[in-house]
Amino acid sequence: MDDVPRRPGCPKRMVFGPCGGVREDGGCEVAEHRCVFLDDPAPEWDGAPSPTAPLPPGSLLERARTRPVVLTDLTVAPYDASSVRRVVRVLGPVSDGLLTGEHANRPDLPPTLLAAEVLEAGGRPWTTLACRDRNRVVLEQELAGLAAVGVDGVLCVTGDARGPGVRSGVTQVFDLDGPRLAALANGFGLPVAVPESPIAPPVHLRPARVVTKERAGARVCVLNHVRAPAQVAAFVVAARAAGATLPFLAAVAVYTDETSARVLQLFPGLQVDDDEVERVLAAPDPREAGIAAAVAEARALLAVPGVVGVNLSGLASAGGEDAGARVKAEVAARIREAA
Repeated sequence: MDDVPRRPGCPKRMVFGPCGGVREDGGCEVAEHRCVFLDDPAPEWDGAPSPTAPLPPGSLLERARTRPVVLTDLTVAPYDASSVRRVVRVLGPVSDGLLTGEHANRPDLPPTLLAAEVLEAGGRPWTTLACRDRNRVVLEQELAGLAAVGVDGVLCVTGDARGPGVRSGVTQVFDLDGPRLAALANGFGLPVAVPESPIAPPVHLRPARVVTKERAGARVCVLNHVRAPAQVAAFVVAARAAGATLPFLAAVAVYTDETSARVLQLFPGLQVDDDEVERVLAAPDPREAGIAAAVAEARALLAVPGVVGVNLSGLASAGGEDAGARVKAEVAARIREAA
């Protein structure tokens, strides 16, 4: 699909847009104009993905065939292998997979090196790989490295663009977008996850984007936060009607204080239940209230047909990476007990 022209006016140089960061008013995530994909949808994927590789034994997707699974965001101190080891020791035993992120304002160890540290500590990494900071050659190098070290899978994303004032002297590459990266990763024999934002404009085109990503090689779709499980249920039904057959992981908001809650309310393309946030923050014990709210949300999402697991997402605590890990571990343990 390299011969398909990029969409003029898209700061991320996307072909198969729109990205998940379209604002509620239809505005571009980073530029002062309407998203260029809203009125002129992206082309359909007509490439043939490589045959999907066998799943690693005991991997999240293999376990998801028989029971609900938990994919937990791995939040660690940047460039700190000791932080990785501490957090993985807490989260690894209660999680089916650990999702490493790719943040514009919080760089960390190279993905392959970080994945190796997670594996060494006993975790099963799902590595987020973004197109923002790497050209195609470097993306291929990372995919080869991730395949060599033996990650459970790769979450292929276009990536959030840097906002004003965030490393302003650094270029943004965007040689590829998420679907084309998914096809590339599939060619390396890696299980591929892709994201989708059910409530980001244009909402009516989002189910078809899941189909595009599945045709590109995706094995599972990780959904962004929404206010209510009913929105996930409606989206899965729409995706199935559009032709998607892959399973879904639904995001669970994990927060226990003002800082960890407000972070989740800032990003375009996602929503949280604002009334529930205020109830948790006003509780006599916000930590316990936040854990209970996350578990309740997870249970409701796991009742949605087509949802095979949840992604525990968020900082969880303003107390740092270790405190956040303990919160998410408690949520994961309670979910698994109830499953």
